[in-house]
Amino acid sequence: MNTKIKIKLNNGTEIPVIGLGVWKTPSGKGTEDVVLWALEAGYRHIDTATIYLNEKEVGNAIKQSGIKRNEIFVTTKLWNDDQGYESGLKAFEYSLKRLQMDYVDLYLIHWPFMGWGSSKVDNVINRKESWKALEEIYNSGRAKAIGVCNYKIEHLEEMKTYANIAPMVNQIEFHPFWFRKELMDYCHKNNIAVTDYCPLVRGKKMFDNRITDIAKHYSKTNAQVLLRWGIQHGNIVIPKSSHKERIIENYNVFDFEISKEDMKKLDALNENYNVVIS
Repeated sequence: MNTKIKIKLNNGTEIPVIGLGVWKTPSGKGTEDVVLWALEAGYRHIDTATIYLNEKEVGNAIKQSGIKRNEIFVTTKLWNDDQGYESGLKAFEYSLKRLQMDYVDLYLIHWPFMGWGSSKVDNVINRKESWKALEEIYNSGRAKAIGVCNYKIEHLEEMKTYANIAPMVNQIEFHPFWFRKELMDYCHKNNIAVTDYCPLVRGKKMFDNRITDIAKHYSKTNAQVLLRWGIQHGNIVIPKSSHKERIIENYNVFDFEISKEDMKKLDALNENYNVVIS
């Protein structure tokens, strides 16, 4: 049975295969409570971002937990409006201050473009300058690993023309209903770890009867099956929940293994359905 709870990134840094995502968690003490519940349940990986507006609360909770900083893997991200070399370096410093830390374990470029919606600007210069900032941060030791989010194969190929350090992670929306096999295989082939966000499809298709049938076979919940599916594909998963019992439930995925036959059934659910506008 594959029960390993960490994988090694291409620079040797170890990352827990399951983490807590804190996008849209309750503000203030609500986020602190959620992070503390997760740490109590055994999580040692917390995924936040500048745009989530809760880095401070994540830092507070980690300090309150009493767990040594080097035992918790912390990820945060460079937001679109802060892309560029100088602005990227400044944004990272602000993230460290809010987190109340002198380093993060993983720093990611959040999207391969600046702005959002009608103001979106897709420019290789922005990506190049932002990555230059991340490389400097990495070389300084203030980020143990660096990577990207939402990068497609074309963006990762483009990086080969300007990156001195290859990305260690690509965080993407990934679940059986958007089984991005080509992108996943490309990342794995190029030694880039894949982190699945929205692994539970934000609940929108989690109770599909086909998942329910498989979950019953293993005496597990639908959520546990979806998370286990991502892990067995060799990926990292970062489910989000604001409910203590579900946070605990989501972490309990290391005592069973989905058969090859059932993995194929889950793979076949793909319908290119995504829940985040990309």
